[in-house]
Amino acid sequence: MKRTSARLADGREILYYDTDGGAARAFPDTRPLGASASASEVRRDPLLGDPVVIASHRQGRTYHPPADECPLCPSTGGRASEVPAPDYEVAVFENRFPSLAGDTGRCEVICFTPEHLTSFAELDEERAALVLAAWTDRTAELSAREGVRQVYCFENRGAEIGVTLAHPHGQIYAFPFVTARTTRMQATVAEHRSRTGGNLFDEVLAGERADGSRMVLEGEHWTAFVPYAARWPYEVHLYPNRRVPDLPALGDAARAEFPRVYLELLRRFDRLFDRPEPTPYISAWHQAPTGSGRGDFALHLELFTVRRTADKLKYLAGTESGMEAYMNDVRPEDAAARLREVASR
Repeated sequence: MKRTSARLADGREILYYDTDGGAARAFPDTRPLGASASASEVRRDPLLGDPVVIASHRQGRTYHPPADECPLCPSTGGRASEVPAPDYEVAVFENRFPSLAGDTGRCEVICFTPEHLTSFAELDEERAALVLAAWTDRTAELSAREGVRQVYCFENRGAEIGVTLAHPHGQIYAFPFVTARTTRMQATVAEHRSRTGGNLFDEVLAGERADGSRMVLEGEHWTAFVPYAARWPYEVHLYPNRRVPDLPALGDAARAEFPRVYLELLRRFDRLFDRPEPTPYISAWHQAPTGSGRGDFALHLELFTVRRTADKLKYLAGTESGMEAYMNDVRPEDAAARLREVASR
């Protein structure tokens, strides 16, 4: 993999990732941009202790531009975008409208392909492997920064999720705090270790493999299953079979197998509802926070959709949004059976 670093007109960093060293990517950003600014603030809920990011400057961010004005497509002779090069394989740059910046962290955009009218599921395995390499590189670099406590790589796909740019892309957040969900997860795992001496992640994975009713896909190095207490209509957790804390710790064999396994999962999601348009989803890497106490955490990916039937969405209404009490309309065992049913032939 080759990585090329450059700067955009307002000083933000952009990185190009290529499978070989032949591509030239150091093109200047000709746009007349002022210095990038962020007014982010991290506050703590006094009753729950949870961090909340206040980022009111994001109200003016780019919102559903037409395809010929997409800021994530490569620049052309007549139009300059966020990516100055006329072509790229994978590009990562600092978000122009970041929720986190400076002392409050960092937000990056990762473009999976220069092609606007495609999706991650339509990438080939070589490109998916390059995306994994970029996620890994960004996790390693951002985790080493002073003040960063957790790195979160994720993709929102579909207008139903709230996506404002249709180009295939994801985001990478470097949080200055450990997120509330991860904090709860760590506490549960620590209590289990203290009480039983075992690792809860390992036991959950072994239990799902032994039970089999919620299994979706098994590889030599990865296992995908619908969790026993799934919160979403169709939700899959993907674990490496050997526990590691984060993406940089993955072994070569797991890296080599990941593109095939992950692309198959995404393609199954697109076949769930027999609709012409792709299935909306969120795909989220859960990695161990930085610092000490990482050994018991298990890297895993959580993939889920808000669609519960071909013509109905799952909304987080009063119980979920008001009380964090999830109500799932689809039995996890039935969701797993459907995901097995739509496997590639």
